Amino acid sequence: MSRGVRRVSSGQGAAVAAQLLVTLSFLLSAVEAQVTGVLDDCLCDIDSIDNFNTFKIFPKIKKLQERDYFRYYKVNLKRPCPFWAEDGHCSIKDCHVEPCPESKIPVGIKAGSSSKYLKVANSTKEIEDCEQANKLGAINSTLSSQSKEAFIDWARYDDSQDHFCELDDERSPAAQYVDLLLNPERYTGYKGSSAWRVWNSIYEENCFKPRSVYRPLNPLAPSRGEDDGESFYTWLEGLCLEKRVFYKLISGLHASINIHLCANYLLEETWGKPSWGPNIKEFKRRFDPVETKGEGPRRLKNLYFLYLIELRALSKVAPYFERSVVDLYTGNVEDDADTKNLLLNIFQDTKSFPMHFDEKSMFAGDKKGAKSLKEEFRLHFKNISRIMDCVGCDKCRLWGKLQTQGLGTALKILFSEKEIQKLPENSPSKGFQLTRQEIVALLNAFGRLSTSIRELQNFKVLLQHSSFT
Repeated sequence: MSRGVRRVSSGQGAAVAAQLLVTLSFLLSAVEAQVTGVLDDCLCDIDSIDNFNTFKIFPKIKKLQERDYFRYYKVNLKRPCPFWAEDGHCSIKDCHVEPCPESKIPVGIKAGSSSKYLKVANSTKEIEDCEQANKLGAINSTLSSQSKEAFIDWARYDDSQDHFCELDDERSPAAQYVDLLLNPERYTGYKGSSAWRVWNSIYEENCFKPRSVYRPLNPLAPSRGEDDGESFYTWLEGLCLEKRVFYKLISGLHASINIHLCANYLLEETWGKPSWGPNIKEFKRRFDPVETKGEGPRRLKNLYFLYLIELRALSKVAPYFERSVVDLYTGNVEDDADTKNLLLNIFQDTKSFPMHFDEKSMFAGDKKGAKSLKEEFRLHFKNISRIMDCVGCDKCRLWGKLQTQGLGTALKILFSEKEIQKLPENSPSKGFQLTRQEIVALLNAFGRLSTSIRELQNFKVLLQHSSFT
């Protein structure tokens, strides 16, 4: 009774204020409902990840991505789709990727195409010869016999290694260097049946799912019925840890990519000058708990889970880069030293995080069964990396390939702990190697996840602000 009296006496102003509070509460639910507390399958809470990423990781990883060694990525965007006839490449101008002219590529990186990333394998004579090469990344025929032998060992090991990804052949004439800073990931307008087909193949044909489950895994599927997802997620929790992890990795990657597109959206184009920025409506369409029937927050939780997986991989691979024999070589001695110091500093931060995912809990059962499951896990993910060659938009294909390869490299690291521990300090290892392509993909993919989580905080602020405008 008294509450009703106060409402009447306060008049229209109170009613407006009450409505604003309701609106604010609803809008914030788009990112906060169920995206709090402890994550499933690990002992880490979301607030800890937010703070760690915002104050420690994001500023440093952003700076690292601007360094020459990490901004140039060699990729083949012309590989044919191995699974179906392509629908044709996207004709939208923002789908275009501008490759780097040879003159812009640091000489050390060009020489490093054949010699991984080691300074010792790049003499002045080799660099001069590389500059005269007819195409980027040409194999240098003047290498010493010792270097040639080392490269043969590396190649032999790479060919026999259990890769989680289908790697591009960097020696192919179709492989080109791309400046990632000049080709940012953002919304290009690429959508429809072509994009749906790619994600549908990833979810329905490669994620683990028994025949008894009829509900589509693909969040883009046009007919998902009235199921609010609870029965599906009850089934998901009944899977073994490894199969749950696989689905969460794919869902988390999808969520991360969607956040990038929402945060860097073409808002308007006047007089030929496009304006890019965050699109709140698009963000709500993909993540609002009401519009997604409760699934948006789950997708965001999977993003945090993926972040933990790649964070763990960085902490595990740190000893590989801490060796003096590893030099992130571009040809600029001072810059190369700064780049490695920054990378090692990031590794120290990753190792300091107190709530890492425990990868030893995976593939830990019966040895024969665990080995079979791990191989199935690896082949499923490798297949997804091949699907990236079916993406019709070149810019989407570029970032899809990079982020998939980065995650594949992280998985390779997590399951190579013994090999990493045995690395020699002053000579190249035949037991565990990372190509420059893998290194660049690994750090840039993690940088994308770090950016996603940072953009998520920005959307919280924008949603709050929009409720008062």
